[in-house]
Amino acid sequence: MKTVAIVYFSSAGHTQQLAHLIAEGVRSVPQTTAVLWRIDSADMHSGRWKNDEITAGLSRADAIVFGTPTYMGGMAAQFKAFIDACSGIWFEQMWRNKLAAGFTHSQGLSGDKLNTLEGLMINAMQHGMVWLSLGLRPEGSSPSHINRLGSYVGLMAQSEADQVQLHEGDRQTARLLGQRVADAAQRWQRT
Repeated sequence: MKTVAIVYFSSAGHTQQLAHLIAEGVRSVPQTTAVLWRIDSADMHSGRWKNDEITAGLSRADAIVFGTPTYMGGMAAQFKAFIDACSGIWFEQMWRNKLAAGFTHSQGLSGDKLNTLEGLMINAMQHGMVWLSLGLRPEGSSPSHINRLGSYVGLMAQSEADQVQLHEGDRQTARLLGQRVADAAQRWQRT
């Protein structure tokens, strides 16, 4: 059984919805399970994040999918604090050759989400992880289309400020990312 961990921060709930949809996609692949880990502000003390249960769970997983909203052109500060707290894992290279992918959400159509995904990807590469792209061509740009925002580095989603539910195209794209990571985890043998 392969395990895909999805670690995310969510404030308004959109990124959390994406995380759960990615988990649905992971679970649709036989012999694969998904574990969700939410980064919580309660784990922040004096500007530092710490939760040994989460970091241990991520270290046991075969793949990690990182998710954060895009705020002011970059990842949320809470998620950046989590990344910074994993420097000991980096030093020991505990995530080396582990699969990785990423997702983000913002209110703006662009919102500079690419910058957020690149930050997630660079973090994964510093850990020696193997980054999986979204792997989906855009079907079009309407809210019902898969990969409607045309991202290749990872999953991008967008909603209006007063919109509670995600667009159907973004929902389906999230499920497909989960399937892609699970399929890759089934084929990948870590060394």
